[in-house]
Amino acid sequence: MQQMIKPWRHVFKLDPDRLISDEDLQSVCLSGSDAILIGGSTGVTYENTVDLLTRVRRYKLPCALEVSHLEAVVPGFDLYMIPMVLNSPEPAWILGHHRQAIERYGSFIPWERLLTEGYIVLNDDSSVARLTSAETELTAEAAAAYAQIADKLMKLPIVYLEYSGRFGDMDTVQTVRENVEYSQLFYGGGITGEAEATQAAALCDTVVVGNIIYRDIQQALRTVAAVKMTKPLTYL
Repeated sequence: MQQMIKPWRHVFKLDPDRLISDEDLQSVCLSGSDAILIGGSTGVTYENTVDLLTRVRRYKLPCALEVSHLEAVVPGFDLYMIPMVLNSPEPAWILGHHRQAIERYGSFIPWERLLTEGYIVLNDDSSVARLTSAETELTAEAAAAYAQIADKLMKLPIVYLEYSGRFGDMDTVQTVRENVEYSQLFYGGGITGEAEATQAAALCDTVVVGNIIYRDIQQALRTVAAVKMTKPLTYL
């Protein structure tokens, strides 16, 4: 399954709790983006996740579910991406909810379709930070240390830098980039157009674009080419 995400440079993230017209959804799915990631921090239910998956399935591109709510786990996705919030002081967000999921679903879990994300949440004014009590005031070196825990100690397939609604500090992103050797580095947060998309794409393997879809669909669509035309820098 990790090989499936290797070519992903650009991903659109859709929130089941937010409205998107059929026209805009078609534009997103036919934009040339490499995949659709479905997920959100609040308001995600089984019903609205099923509805969004059904609409996306009309198009031929990979569709992954980022599992943040056990009640919203829906069959039929190509991949299930499992966040572990490394900089949360609450064990539930690192292992606790994961144990509960295994106890609840047991043999029904499609292990061959699961990929674990080592999440590093870096925007204190975000729903995910509040939900997980993430310690967001990290130096670049501290963020890189968390990334190395995911990359070298835990051997996770994905390190995910999550700024969620705010464009990140590119010096911190670069420091993380310099220290990630094996994991695929995802970036998400504050991509509002081509300029931010290009900066993030130069430092990360995969750029996730979300909120701008709901505010300015044309700007969102322009991020696809911006990311695809930017060659990521190599440090290791």
